[in-house]
Amino acid sequence: MTSSAIEVLLVARRIANRAKDEGVLFEEKHPRATCEHMGAVLADSVLQAGLNYTTVVRPRVLAILRGHPDRHTISSLVSLIQSGQAGAFLNWRHHQKVRRFEELVTFLQKWGVEDVHDLCACLASEEFCNAVQTVRGIGPKTVDYMACLVGVDSVAVDRHVRTFAKTVGVENDDYHFLRASFCCAADLLSLPRREFDAWLWRRAAEPTQTQLALVV
Repeated sequence: MTSSAIEVLLVARRIANRAKDEGVLFEEKHPRATCEHMGAVLADSVLQAGLNYTTVVRPRVLAILRGHPDRHTISSLVSLIQSGQAGAFLNWRHHQKVRRFEELVTFLQKWGVEDVHDLCACLASEEFCNAVQTVRGIGPKTVDYMACLVGVDSVAVDRHVRTFAKTVGVENDDYHFLRASFCCAADLLSLPRREFDAWLWRRAAEPTQTQLALVV
């Protein structure tokens, strides 16, 4: 075992112990839902960075699920983009996130991704996960976030995860180190990684906030 692997394990144990002390194992279990609507998944993934989830992102993704049930494949999203409706679809005016959504759809089309099941398979590939980060604005956190939405076990290292790490005295703030440590902690707790990710979000959120289940 390498020293870095030992460090991950030691930090994971501290994270797991703290989570256990805070009752992670005693919460009522509600399996985290997955979404099979590609438009909603990509909109959520693109919009979530830097925005309030409950007041800004969630209403827009719910509107997509309710108002655009037919935009559940990449082909349908390509036609949406070609007709110049991406901004209206996202209910977003600023060009940066609209462009990111369009470029992500185009990237997935080139990789032969058509639906969420294809995306799940691709997200299991390190080659794909590295390649999708060539899309402007898509980094490792967005990749892991998207993975959690579609049912792939992962932890997206956001500010809530980083804050939790600081509470147990973790000084190494490297994204990949923290992801490995929190994934290992979930394993030590015998929890699915994406369920641990959801618990960390709920822990940090206001009591009235509920992360989108992405189901209708």
